[in-house]
Amino acid sequence: MVLLTCEHLAKSYTEKPLITDVSMSIHDTDKIGLVGVNGTGKSTLLKLIAGVMEPEGGSITRCRELRAGYLPQNPSYKEELTVLEQAMEYSPEALEYRCRSMLSKLGMDQYEKKMAHLSGGQKKRVAIAALFAKETNLLILDEPTNHMDNQVIEWMEQYLKSYKGAIFMITHDRYFLDRVTSRIVEIDRGKLVSYEGNYDFYLEEKASREEMALASERKRYAIYKKELAWIRRGAQARTTKAKGRIQRFEELEASKLVIDNSSLEMDTVSSRLGRKIIEIQGLTKSYGEKTLIRDFSYTVLRSDRIGIIGENGCGKSTLLKLIMGQLPPDAGSIDIGATVRIGYFSQENEALDPGKRVIQYIGEIAGSVETKNGTLSASQMLERFLFPPHMHSVKIGRLSGGEKRRLYLLSILMQAPNVLIFDEPTNDLDIDTLTVLEDYLDDFPGAVIIVSHDRYFLDRLTIRTFAFEGEGRIGHYTGGYSDWLRQRKEAEPAEKKKEKAAAPRPKRRKLKFSYQEAREYETIEDDITGLEQRIDELEAEMAECGSDFVRLAKLAQEKEETELALLEKMERWEYLSHLAERIEKGEMIEMS
Repeated sequence: MVLLTCEHLAKSYTEKPLITDVSMSIHDTDKIGLVGVNGTGKSTLLKLIAGVMEPEGGSITRCRELRAGYLPQNPSYKEELTVLEQAMEYSPEALEYRCRSMLSKLGMDQYEKKMAHLSGGQKKRVAIAALFAKETNLLILDEPTNHMDNQVIEWMEQYLKSYKGAIFMITHDRYFLDRVTSRIVEIDRGKLVSYEGNYDFYLEEKASREEMALASERKRYAIYKKELAWIRRGAQARTTKAKGRIQRFEELEASKLVIDNSSLEMDTVSSRLGRKIIEIQGLTKSYGEKTLIRDFSYTVLRSDRIGIIGENGCGKSTLLKLIMGQLPPDAGSIDIGATVRIGYFSQENEALDPGKRVIQYIGEIAGSVETKNGTLSASQMLERFLFPPHMHSVKIGRLSGGEKRRLYLLSILMQAPNVLIFDEPTNDLDIDTLTVLEDYLDDFPGAVIIVSHDRYFLDRLTIRTFAFEGEGRIGHYTGGYSDWLRQRKEAEPAEKKKEKAAAPRPKRRKLKFSYQEAREYETIEDDITGLEQRIDELEAEMAECGSDFVRLAKLAQEKEETELALLEKMERWEYLSHLAERIEKGEMIEMS
């Protein structure tokens, strides 16, 4: 059964056309994921379909049996209402017992707690519970995983997979998208392209379509060149055949493929980092009687890629704010190296002034930056971050949520940090931007610390996981999110035995490389050889400088930096080689 049909929808914001000609149908069993770059109109399309916004052109036909429920990206709420009262206000037609049941399943069973006292993620859970308590056959969801902890995301994943109705949603969580959807719709230059299959299938099919389109374009261009040569020879247009060839040439010229090459570009922008990064000793932090962090110690290394996970409100953001010096610890110390420049990407886009223009905001941070490809001005960096010149004078308040997030990310990188700390970086960023950010962080020469509920993002980047385990304990695990999940499951039988035995044996497993360590071990010797060769080249160039003291100083500085990089690589090689020997011996380690 077709629940809803859109025909030739159009919607613009002032001079900026978002949706130009969108047509689609939603059937009662569809599970659709909507993807596209930030600012292309994804949230606008959801609002049109949900009926909270009217189109400027086209029409939407809804069947009489349609019972739609809509979750906005940032649901409004009333601070004075309790959790249950707010849920009932969101969905007044829902039965109270169903609201209570859904709230409980989402960990919001303190029904009398005021909305004003909830975190952002908890407020979003109230809205989700109210929506799921309704009798619906179409769920329209705008970023349902934003601000949600992994436990809630996994519960929603299972709930939506078994939901007996249609789903039309936007999400940046690629695991969630892949496991829930059976169809992907991409919004591109105001129109929709549909792919029958989940997100994994969409990636393969899109690559195949683009390859076919490029092959057709190459063939068209070859014919076009022949026709162009014929036209230039001075064709006689009086004959029917000649007129036909001229018409064919014009059709070939008009049918050329328009390829959008406006992909996000990120160059490594960072400053020199010394040996000492961040040393944390005996850190403790409590609020009232609740201890969030208890006796936590760790020394951050230059090459660290650390993921921090845990339930909402457990203390993840608090740990980051302690490191940043925004909060004082109750006990312990945080010692930060003299050369460390931290780039802190917070949840709230807190530095953005809606009244400032885009170019003014970025220009005040830095007029230009040094990248590996040379000096780039603020306007050039904006263009690399998909802000074309006509957007430079736009006020920040007029940007979409995703565009603001992208601008905020650029503002952090313009400061040339050598340590990056991210608090929920994937919220409001589109998948294309996340993919480029991941590639950027692969090459980033300093430490990266990430608080995130995006399981794919953590698996893709992190080599170490800190998990908040209750009562202030923070467990250390090797690898990313999936590695932590596996280790936790392997440890569960040992926990059950511990309850029965007075002195249980600790769970043990074979030592092995994490995914990132294995990749690094394969290439590190080549990296060392390359650095050694570069040092030899620099020494030879320095010997030929003569009285060119400016060039000599530059070469000497580069040689010093290269020698420091070589020393660090050698230290890392020593650690990985020792680890490889232990793995080869089949060494067992106790689970954390």
